Amino acid sequence: MLTENLFQLFTSVGAEWVMWLLIALSFASVAIIVERLLYYRRNSSARVLELLPLLSSGKWDDARKELAGMRGMEAEVLLEALDATSGGADSVEDTVVGAIARRRPSFERFLSFLGTLGSNAPFIGLFGTVIGIIDAFASLAGGQANESTASVVMAGISEALVATAVGIFVAIPAVVAFNLYTRWLKTITSRASAACSAVVAHLRRED
Repeated sequence: MLTENLFQLFTSVGAEWVMWLLIALSFASVAIIVERLLYYRRNSSARVLELLPLLSSGKWDDARKELAGMRGMEAEVLLEALDATSGGADSVEDTVVGAIARRRPSFERFLSFLGTLGSNAPFIGLFGTVIGIIDAFASLAGGQANESTASVVMAGISEALVATAVGIFVAIPAVVAFNLYTRWLKTITSRASAACSAVVAHLRRED
């Protein structure tokens, strides 16, 4: 009884709604990819590594002047580290860990959506394909087995397979973007840590 009810449900709703869902998810994915790209570009700077000689030699004031023209996580974390130098190397290390931890969530925003979409979009497409195949065989069962009916069924199955293709098409950019931004965030935090490590190293030498 349950199987029959599900069969009637699937054949009545069809697979078209799955295609619309995938299209909506695709637009959402593209919007997030573009938004994250702009955000990461605005809030990161590789120039902070140019300050390593100043940081290693303890020229804090000169480093602050250079940081005044920079923006991004690396510059913000380094400024907090420089403000904590009066407390010693351990204070700087604790400050850096906390500063990075506070800023990570804003960089990780929406990345879980991209990761989830990349993992599950093919299954959503496959679900649409299964519904389409069920509907095609229901049409075959409802008519006489002749060449015309078989052609209609094959056409229905072909259309159903499009859902799987669309699901994969939606998943690929999401997976690529998720991996790209995850790696980009790792690079940003590594640059911030490297710059602050130079400060810590100088303070330890002075002790």
